[in-house]
Amino acid sequence: MSTRAQVLGLLGTGLALPACSSRGDATAIGSKDFTESLLLGELYAQLIEDAGRAVRRRLDLGGTDIAMAALRRGEIDLYPEYTGTALLVVLKAQPHGDAVQTFDFVKREYERRFGCTWLDPAPMNNTQALATTRELAARFGLRTLSDVAVKAPQLRLGAVPEFVKRADGLPGLQRVYGGFNFKTIRLIDFGLKYQALLGGDVDIVVAFGTDGAIVADNLVVMQDDRHLFPPYQVAPVIRLDALKARPELAQILDRVAPLLTDTTMRTLNNDIDGVQKREPADVARDFIKAHGLVSR
Repeated sequence: MSTRAQVLGLLGTGLALPACSSRGDATAIGSKDFTESLLLGELYAQLIEDAGRAVRRRLDLGGTDIAMAALRRGEIDLYPEYTGTALLVVLKAQPHGDAVQTFDFVKREYERRFGCTWLDPAPMNNTQALATTRELAARFGLRTLSDVAVKAPQLRLGAVPEFVKRADGLPGLQRVYGGFNFKTIRLIDFGLKYQALLGGDVDIVVAFGTDGAIVADNLVVMQDDRHLFPPYQVAPVIRLDALKARPELAQILDRVAPLLTDTTMRTLNNDIDGVQKREPADVARDFIKAHGLVSR
């Protein structure tokens, strides 16, 4: 995922509602420009098509600012978004670790500020994390972020540049846990971090909770035992006028939410990014069939 490490922020958070509506009877589906968002956008689109409704795909839009601007302008009707991104990037609010409170807050504020709402969230949590190999976890006794805080002087961290500056990155870890003074910090392109870990260039890397490599490479994700990282549950964010015009969309899309667990999303992401290199549309179609979500 090139994901939140590249998010630049929303184009303002004024109170104006969308200036226009998407044209025609088709539901316009958007997504951001990384694997998981593309997959979820395609999954939403196929579920709606399977229910006999027309869909217009506008996937691969870009980062959060672009997707949210398209939603507010009515160029798309919905797209998959993360509660943590909404909280920190869009609403500029303070992070906290309670998933229910976070969801309730972002849902309420999106309705108030943007004329949009959130459908049911999935149980998956694509939060920031630290990950390592099973061999290194056993060697250094690493299970939690508290363990890493103590052992950091012996460890080489691989991180994307933003992580060393973000309030919920390295500064946040040092504030909440203490320690976290690594032996070295190597700044690595997002797509190369797991290669650096498996190649022995670093001992621990910044990860996201549903990265496919966690499954593919049998990695260990450190438990956030002091709850620094906010939850990043995913759900369709939809314009209220689009939902009013097509209320059946909630029922169609809410069916899939409970199925999207961490393990499931890691596997699906790996199907696309791993050795198989499958297309998101094909992975989404197989998932729908496997779970009996085809309605006709």
